[in-house]
Amino acid sequence: MRRRKAPKRPIQNDPKYNSPVIGQLVNIIMQDGKKTKAQGMVYAALDAVGEKMKEDSLKIFFAALENARPRLEVRPRRIGGATYQVPMEVTQERGISTALRWIRECARSKRGKSMKGKLADEIISAFKNEGSVIKKKEDMHKMAEANKAFAHFKW
Repeated sequence: MRRRKAPKRPIQNDPKYNSPVIGQLVNIIMQDGKKTKAQGMVYAALDAVGEKMKEDSLKIFFAALENARPRLEVRPRRIGGATYQVPMEVTQERGISTALRWIRECARSKRGKSMKGKLADEIISAFKNEGSVIKKKEDMHKMAEANKAFAHFKW
């Protein structure tokens, strides 16, 4: 039998922009509990995005996040000894956290620049609907499309 569901803890808004999503990005980027360092990276990346694009960095960031957010995903469902990949819609909250994790992963996997520069590049490429984050989203959507036959196994 399953235990009770863990309560959802509220994400604190970040001090500079007072946004829970940027607070979440800071938490995702943070390593070894060094939150101040993570905040510095995120703020520097957002400033760099604003300078490069000559526009409001927050608008660009949220547009990039919306472009990178997956709408469908596949989840394994075991039915009669066989495991099927069942396509499901992604909630707004889960989509945002997935997109933020993808942005972090893709920025970390790049070589050469500082994390600030790599993060800024990922945000800009997601804003332009290109880059590795968008490719991940499209791959996920393709997988969901390919497994559409199992959609009736939703629960």
